[in-house]
Amino acid sequence: MRIRKKVLVVNDDKLHLYKARDLLESDEIEVVTHTSAFGVTSLVRLMHPDLILLDINMMALSGNKLASLIRDYCDFSCIPVIFHSFNDESILLESVTATGVPGYTWKANPADLRIKIKRDISRQAKKYREVRAREFTL
Repeated sequence: MRIRKKVLVVNDDKLHLYKARDLLESDEIEVVTHTSAFGVTSLVRLMHPDLILLDINMMALSGNKLASLIRDYCDFSCIPVIFHSFNDESILLESVTATGVPGYTWKANPADLRIKIKRDISRQAKKYREVRAREFTL
């Protein structure tokens, strides 16, 4: 039996939140949605997601700041955070560079969202297996 990967989608715009959920939910991926920046760190600690899809332009707290909080307070620096936005690509690249987030998807390109999420979940699983293999050889 294959274990489903967990993706946490955080977006204060419910239309885009549910659109992302509908695009990603599958036999391989379980999607948990959250509509606010508040409570995200507690949710991350509770659910241990394999990936976080984070809206960069939330009203209460920017995605940049929230990504930093997740890394600082959740002790899960290995969980990839992917920004999700309509921002211009140059602005997204600045945010990715400034925060160390591994990537972004543009909301206007749903096919890109599915491809990048599956790719990054696969990369995360490979990293996890490599770390576990090193632990067993020590």
